[in-house]
Amino acid sequence: MNPIFSKLIAKATGISERQVQGTIGLLEEGCTIPFISRYRKEVTGTLDEVQVAGISDQLDKLKELEKRKETILKTIEEQGKLTAELKGRIDGSWDSTELEDIYLPYKPKRKTRAEVARQKGLEPLATFLMLQNPNADIDKKVKEFINEEKGVKTAEEAIQGAQDIIAEQVSESEEARNIVRFNFKKDATISSKAIKPKEKTDEWEQKAQKFRDYFDFSEKLSRCASHRLLAMRRGEAEGILRVSINGDDERCLDRLDRQFLRNSSKSAELVWDAIEDGFKRLLKPSIETEFANLSKEQADKEAIRIFVKNLEQLLMSPPLGQKRVLALDPGFRTGCKVVCLDAEGNLLHNEAIYPHPPKNERRAAADKLWTLTKQYKIEAISIGNGTASRETEEFVRSLGLPKDIQIFVVSEDGASIYSASKVARDEFPDYDVTVRGAVSIGRRLMDPLAELVKIDPNSIGVGQYQKDVDQKELKHSLDQTVEMCVNKVGVNVNTASKHLLTYISGLGPAIAQNIVTYRAEHGAFASRRDLLKVPKLGPKAFEQAAGFLRVSGGKQPLDNSAVHPESYPIVERMAKDQHCTVAELMANKELRQKIDIQKYVTDKVGLPTLQDIMQELDKPGRDPRQQLTVFEFSKDVKELEDVQVGMVLPGIITNITQFGCFVDVGVHTKGLVHISELADHFVKDPSEEVQLHQHVTVRVIGIDLQRGRMQLSMKGMDSTH
Repeated sequence: MNPIFSKLIAKATGISERQVQGTIGLLEEGCTIPFISRYRKEVTGTLDEVQVAGISDQLDKLKELEKRKETILKTIEEQGKLTAELKGRIDGSWDSTELEDIYLPYKPKRKTRAEVARQKGLEPLATFLMLQNPNADIDKKVKEFINEEKGVKTAEEAIQGAQDIIAEQVSESEEARNIVRFNFKKDATISSKAIKPKEKTDEWEQKAQKFRDYFDFSEKLSRCASHRLLAMRRGEAEGILRVSINGDDERCLDRLDRQFLRNSSKSAELVWDAIEDGFKRLLKPSIETEFANLSKEQADKEAIRIFVKNLEQLLMSPPLGQKRVLALDPGFRTGCKVVCLDAEGNLLHNEAIYPHPPKNERRAAADKLWTLTKQYKIEAISIGNGTASRETEEFVRSLGLPKDIQIFVVSEDGASIYSASKVARDEFPDYDVTVRGAVSIGRRLMDPLAELVKIDPNSIGVGQYQKDVDQKELKHSLDQTVEMCVNKVGVNVNTASKHLLTYISGLGPAIAQNIVTYRAEHGAFASRRDLLKVPKLGPKAFEQAAGFLRVSGGKQPLDNSAVHPESYPIVERMAKDQHCTVAELMANKELRQKIDIQKYVTDKVGLPTLQDIMQELDKPGRDPRQQLTVFEFSKDVKELEDVQVGMVLPGIITNITQFGCFVDVGVHTKGLVHISELADHFVKDPSEEVQLHQHVTVRVIGIDLQRGRMQLSMKGMDSTH
């Protein structure tokens, strides 16, 4: 690995070079981000998973840039133009924009006007004109290049060809590109205008409605928020808007004049015409494209950041835990699909009830729910938040079921995607999509993380313009986030699905499947060590995965904790020093308080690891997620028409964006709390003020029935958890 990488990454991340070097070493050994951040704190200087991921991403980019440099050097060398000075510049450049500027004059091109002029032998004339000699006889010099055999019939053609060469040279000049680039950085504006359709159909009107704010819009590119830029780009992609990015042409040309013109001679006039042509035809469009791509890249990065934060909060939603659950997928005409699940989420029973119009079989539905709750000893009820959700919740609450049966409304987002997926078909080959969807609603209450990993994150109802951003970057960030969340929580190796195990550090789909297959053939794992019997799960995979896999009820109590097997000898020494067993040490706080962890510091194990071990012994296998709490919508509103300006309503935050958050108040339309209405103080980033699934109190400040919109405020309101 290139030794300069650690210096460059340290500078880019603000992390010390020593920490970066240690982290890179572990990454190069094949260690995963969760493993490094949890079990190698001495090497990294206690970097968290976000910092380790940042180093990993920077390392990947530098490796890509290194490959690009190899390609560039090879291409220039094949042309016979690679000088020692040029090679030194390329080797020393680690900025992709600078690198491409250096390469541009040597980059193989299609047949440009300048290339045609060079083939006609006009490059010496272009060089002569660029000297701008005030005493030169231009006409005489030009006549030397008139050659009918080469296709130069007149003096005008010779001059035009020379100007084409100058225009390209200027457009490829690093100085010229930086002049225009600086101007765009300082003054560029982004504008959008509506494209007039050939015919204003209802379909066009409906599509265009979303982009009305951008029909005649302009602002400085540097101030354009991510969501606005992505909205304009989406409008452009759908043929509704025309989007452009422009700098200050006059200022650019004035600076180029000062850079390239030396006097006011005739040759200087010809050069000026070439510069102006090169700017308008080549340089300006190139920098416009560069800034369009750069602004899109930055907007993508911000949108992905928001989506990742939403996804993390969604995956880390409080679980109900292992309870017997009755789940309802509500509906009117087709009825409500009911499923009963055991404490492990296995399907015990399914059928449909019809408490709502058009059938109105409320009595039969009530009797059925009473029977099922008794028969399957139901501890909680999970109701999907889609069509007929409020009516179903009201119906269930009216039944007078035992008070110890808690009633929850959970998000259905992605349940239909899951129910039609291969994952669901493999799990429930003998049941239709309605049963699978209801099972997903029930399991999502018990353990949101375990259920949501089965669904494409794009389909779970959070984020902002995620379909418009770079999909490769999005997938990379989402996969990292899911992996971090799964490993932060840890999984029971004897109950986890293949999909959950796939995200465990060091495993992946193949080994995850092998674990499930081995478990089915040989029964539950009695210890972590038994994992080494699984095909393809070798010592390295075991090292990376073991600390995140839990085995409960085995002989080794540490197997059900986040203490890594490599640290078992340390805990055993601690227990021996306290004259007790490991199990007794874990159960007795007084014994643990007597331990002086300084005694167990070695050259490989430092205080960070020992402190983690003590925390884990204190609360072995503790779930980092919060406790789940029951929430109820206002009984006074069920439809948007019921809502009035000034009402104060309870709600749940369902999505967080750059411009605010969306709140469900139980009327099938999510209301927007704009960033300016989030708090009594200034809010820069909504995600720092509120959290997904947070229970809040909002005031209605605006209703638009025609567009199905509701504006809400949290100013002066008291938010809960």
